[in-house]
Amino acid sequence: MPSPLAKNVIEAARDAKWMICTVESCTGGMIFAGLTDIAGASAVLDRGFITYSNQAKQEMVGVSVGTLEAHGAVSQQSAAAMAVGGITHSAANISLSVTGVAGPGGGSPDKPVGLVWMAIATKDGVQISKRFDFSGDRQAVRSQAVEAGLTLVLEALPKN
Repeated sequence: MPSPLAKNVIEAARDAKWMICTVESCTGGMIFAGLTDIAGASAVLDRGFITYSNQAKQEMVGVSVGTLEAHGAVSQQSAAAMAVGGITHSAANISLSVTGVAGPGGGSPDKPVGLVWMAIATKDGVQISKRFDFSGDRQAVRSQAVEAGLTLVLEALPKN
């Protein structure tokens, strides 16, 4: 069943005449897939990058080795670079990136399971980065990330 939030994002992008791009790691394309559930989404969706590995982040959207080595894939810096890379490597007006630790393993004291960084970049140069600390199992963390990501895009789209 299509998400009402995804429907609102598609309608807001259509009203703004903006194209959307996603650069997803821990959500594995779930955000883009949720948007494609909405009829007419093709009018506002440019592309979705699934950059699960560091190599994919580098090759597909140009995240630098230096950023990944200095800060790690799950960081504000990597999320911001992913979002900017989405804008640079697409025809979109707005790019959402998501990188995090969905669990159940992979967490550390500095980067616990449930930590997710998101960033928005636009053709206008606006950039937003936000940290989330979600709870629950892997599916719960990923589902919360999808909702938060859609909300960030909706809030960042121009209002007519």
